[in-house]
Amino acid sequence: MAIEVRGKIIETDEEGYLISRDDWSEEVSDAIASQAGIELKDEHIGLIDYFREYYDEHQVHPTMHVIVQTLGRNIGQRFHDHKAYSQWLYKLFPNDPVSELCKLAGLPKPLPTEHDG
Repeated sequence: MAIEVRGKIIETDEEGYLISRDDWSEEVSDAIASQAGIELKDEHIGLIDYFREYYDEHQVHPTMHVIVQTLGRNIGQRFHDHKAYSQWLYKLFPNDPVSELCKLAGLPKPLPTEHDG
């Protein structure tokens, strides 16, 4: 599969994950989101940035547990309950937040054991 961004063909696997992480850009992320029917807003972009930074630092993407424990705690009173933060993530990314964020961030597809959520 492939997507076209500004006249450039970007190769993806059959599920839409980038073949080359070097092809990622915000415009590529927008194109992937558009194909998935997701309108990227500030919340989405912040999570995509978090995934990219986490991956750069740890060489693995965060699991659902890590996201909820770290980000959910830091967001404030609105998400004092981890379950509420997890539900909010599923509202942003209904199919699977970890997989969708990896795809949008240009990261490799998570292995089933890396989801834990």
